[in-house]
Amino acid sequence: MRTNNSKVKNTIISVYFILIVLAVILATVFKAFHDVTSNPTLTFLLIAFGFAALFFLVHFISKYFEYDSDGLKVVIINRGLLLSEQLNYREHRIEFEKQQLYAFKFNNFIIYKTLTLYLKDSHGHKFKSTFNVTLVPRKKRRYIRQSLGKMIKMNKKSAQINE
Repeated sequence: MRTNNSKVKNTIISVYFILIVLAVILATVFKAFHDVTSNPTLTFLLIAFGFAALFFLVHFISKYFEYDSDGLKVVIINRGLLLSEQLNYREHRIEFEKQQLYAFKFNNFIIYKTLTLYLKDSHGHKFKSTFNVTLVPRKKRRYIRQSLGKMIKMNKKSAQINE
């Protein structure tokens, strides 16, 4: 099964555009915030900090996710949505055989969702890998859950046969 969230890129670009437009509008009507505080420097810092927090929150949440379980190996990729073709500094990629997966968990925080995979390497050492699935639609997350559950079921069945 192959799935990704590539359609969400235009939405994230729109959110960045709206943030920039709001920053310009607030900069032009800076006098409207005179009621909040009489100190213009403090008002400017409050507005700048608010927009910086929103900007970095969107930047932290917005990641491209790709899941491919066709074939003998599973490939999962997480990378930044903007500038990901030129600067690949936010990429997290894992490629593993289906037999290495022994558990997974979807975590749903209020505005952030993760997929945690629990894997065994060839030496039997266990490790985990976490991916950002915030912008993956619910329907696709359900398909990923079904695919991973099917892999675990097959792994348990093969482990019982080998014993």
